[in-house]
Amino acid sequence: MIPKRRKNKRSFQEIFFSILLIFFALAIVVLLITSNLKMKEKRSELTSQIEVLQKEIQNLETKNQELKAGVTQSQTQDYLEKEAREQLGLKKPGEEVVAIKKVQSEETQNQVKEQKSLWQKFLELLRIKK
Repeated sequence: MIPKRRKNKRSFQEIFFSILLIFFALAIVVLLITSNLKMKEKRSELTSQIEVLQKEIQNLETKNQELKAGVTQSQTQDYLEKEAREQLGLKKPGEEVVAIKKVQSEETQNQVKEQKSLWQKFLELLRIKK
């Protein structure tokens, strides 16, 4: 009878260690799967971020080309002359400069009157009474 008990103990220990080994193996597999999923998610985020940055680079390159074209255009004599006339009001000898005054419509004048503060309206009333 003694040898049978030892066989039972050995078989119980062997089963216990087998189950324990299987548990650890499953735990390792689960950890590997979860880390793989996290890396896949991070990779997709980085890929989308790369696409956004590439689009931004393209936009900035086109804007850069437009600015370079504007710089080359602004260095021409015609452009400098046009800007001097429009911005500074300069003229060539023998030319006359005509300035057109913008006339406010009644509607905009009414809006300006409505925007006046209470004190401004009060002062206007005092000026009229004098």
